Amino acid sequence: MEKIKPRNFFDRMQALDRRYIYLVVALSIILPLIIPFNSKTYVTEPTENVYKKIDSYAGRKDRAILMCFSHDASTMAELFPMEVAILRHCFERKIPVFTICFMPAAKPLMDYAIMTAKEDYNVQSGIDYLSFGYKPYGLFLPILLGMGDDISEAVETDDQGRKIDSLPIMKEIRNYNEMNLVIDFAASAAVYSWIIYARAKFGVNVAAGITAVMAADNYPYLQTGQLTGMLSGLKGAAEYEKLVDIFATHRDENGNIASREFSKEILKETWIKLSDIQDRRYKTARIGMNAQTVAHVMIIVFILLGNVGYFVTRKKDIEPTG
Repeated sequence: MEKIKPRNFFDRMQALDRRYIYLVVALSIILPLIIPFNSKTYVTEPTENVYKKIDSYAGRKDRAILMCFSHDASTMAELFPMEVAILRHCFERKIPVFTICFMPAAKPLMDYAIMTAKEDYNVQSGIDYLSFGYKPYGLFLPILLGMGDDISEAVETDDQGRKIDSLPIMKEIRNYNEMNLVIDFAASAAVYSWIIYARAKFGVNVAAGITAVMAADNYPYLQTGQLTGMLSGLKGAAEYEKLVDIFATHRDENGNIASREFSKEILKETWIKLSDIQDRRYKTARIGMNAQTVAHVMIIVFILLGNVGYFVTRKKDIEPTG
């Protein structure tokens, strides 16, 4: 009777029921979401440039930004946290902000982002911010080009049906000379239209908030300067959340908000504990990055073990038995 050799570690790994692997990966995602831990978030230059451009408008009534929501709920996990973070930045630093969308599915997401960000701020529609609401896509190009001459003629009414030329927020805002930064949030190439028309014809600054898979397609526009900056996926959202916490909503020793100018030295030296941020809405992307990081590490471990185990067992199978 042939003697059965004891199975070593790699034999057992090769025969491991894949359901156990799925369980470990699931737990590596779920546990960091339930029990957030502090991890280092490194801020990249494209995100930094978006923050600095927006912050340069702080306290000015003759400068504003336009946020264009070009996505639906399927990409909300990556794009929504960055939208909330930018709105929060604008509300904190008293920067006029406008929103618009050309997709019906984007309208409730746009409203939800505004309601989420404004909850802790005393801001009013038509004074501190303005939502143009949903506009049919057939009007996209006429509105995009028309805002280069006169915003109130290109859009005319906001999402509440009010004539925008009579609203206080429009007092010193006329066209792209004042609304000088457009940020398009999309999982597609929607930002290219702003680059081709608004940037080329009127010289407006354009930035992108995109899903991670779209980042590679947009880097050439960063290199040529056609994009002022870019927030890429959940990582970009986490970076912007960190910048808002360190600079825009910084608190002094008495616990009062004391916004400060961007500084690489302060950014490098400051460590933020997620446990110190009470409101989960303002650390959504960083918590998500924790889960994403752990899951990726676990997948890499399984890939390495699987490949090493395969070659070890294969070598053993082809060795001569004597």
